[in-house]
Amino acid sequence: MSTGPGADSAPAPNTPEDIRTTALPKPKGGTFSSLRIRNYRLFATGQVVSNTGTWMQRIAQDWLVLSLTGSSTAVGITTALQFLPMLLLGLYGGVIADRCPKRRLLLITQAAMGVTGLVLAVLTLSGHVQVWHVYLTALALGLVTVLDNPARQAFVVEMVGPDDLRNAVSLNSANFQSARLVGPAVAGVLITAVGSGWAFLLNGLSFIAPVAGLLLMRTSELHKVDRAPRGKGQLREGLRYVAGRPDLIWPIVLVGFIGTFGFNFPIWLTAYVNDVFHAGAGTYGLLNTLMAAGSLAGALLAARRGTSRLRLLVGAALLFGLLEITAALAPEFWIFALLLMPIGMFGLTINVTANSSIQLGTDPAMRGRVMSLFMMVFMGGTPLGAPLVGWVTDAYGARIGFCAGGAVSMLAALGVGVVLARVGGLRLKIDLRHGRPHVAFVPKEAAPVLTAAA
Repeated sequence: MSTGPGADSAPAPNTPEDIRTTALPKPKGGTFSSLRIRNYRLFATGQVVSNTGTWMQRIAQDWLVLSLTGSSTAVGITTALQFLPMLLLGLYGGVIADRCPKRRLLLITQAAMGVTGLVLAVLTLSGHVQVWHVYLTALALGLVTVLDNPARQAFVVEMVGPDDLRNAVSLNSANFQSARLVGPAVAGVLITAVGSGWAFLLNGLSFIAPVAGLLLMRTSELHKVDRAPRGKGQLREGLRYVAGRPDLIWPIVLVGFIGTFGFNFPIWLTAYVNDVFHAGAGTYGLLNTLMAAGSLAGALLAARRGTSRLRLLVGAALLFGLLEITAALAPEFWIFALLLMPIGMFGLTINVTANSSIQLGTDPAMRGRVMSLFMMVFMGGTPLGAPLVGWVTDAYGARIGFCAGGAVSMLAALGVGVVLARVGGLRLKIDLRHGRPHVAFVPKEAAPVLTAAA
């Protein structure tokens, strides 16, 4: 059944209750309900193959740069170059995604991503690779991502419709994190046994799967969403739309801070492995795998939820920052390694909760631009944060760098939580009755300042 313009959109919030909770359609048929849809099955199958290759390349790329330079700052620069185009051009990518057929656009971007992996493979396997080659391919991949990300995010609702959107977003995250369980482990073995070049080669070839999946889709079964016509001022129109929606702008602000300062794991984990634990690529792959296991658990839990509450987003962000600080101070390797699992789980909860609530709260004609803004601040902040975090890590050590990222995430969560509470007409309620402390935000008129035990 096709949907018309605005059929899956939500009205702008006019009441405090709209700010407190974003209620989403409950998934039909359980955790994996979206997989009953053929087009989405093809999409998910292709993505799990290419995502595995992508994680292999990420690990191999970080380790190659560290091997060539011995510098965490260089790893940060590589990460920054990969996400710089999203910061500078991300909103324009959203405008293009709103105008163009998304399936056709994804065919082009997925093929281009495969080519970047193959180029880096040839350079590495031939023995001619230099660090500037890695910088250049990272920048090229970032340019393709400017179009790929908003198109891929907005294409999900065309495959599954609004009722299954939240489930599909969660399964996409589970898909990505499942690949993250396999990719880093395989990359660690390949780097140790035969070098980084083979990981790059397998990543390039892995994009055959999503391209084939897109070609095999039945276009007649896609949910129709009207594309935005060409016109002037569409970028400003998208920004005004988000600025007037507190339920959109503040979650975007929060994920922007966390994406810029709290998600610099390539920098921190390479530094921990190299400088703190004095280990090799296999250990780096293991740490990424443990974090992926936690993220996968978070994604599967998110797929079962029928609502997306902003208080869940703020609470997950607070715990995410606290766990990063705790891990930074961990005295032993296995304590540090095990803490990466809940860090991955809460990090994934932040991403899925923000992503699904923003998509379903946005008019379909605006979805590409809104999601490009979401991805721009989430990923595009990395060029600003990664070199700074890399410098702090080099200058003061891995523990200080990791601790600083966690502290910024906690402060951002507290700040956004206070703003959302004020906009939603809420106040903090502390209930100490029956020896069971409970803290919650409730409407101001219904909450005493403090309820003490009798």
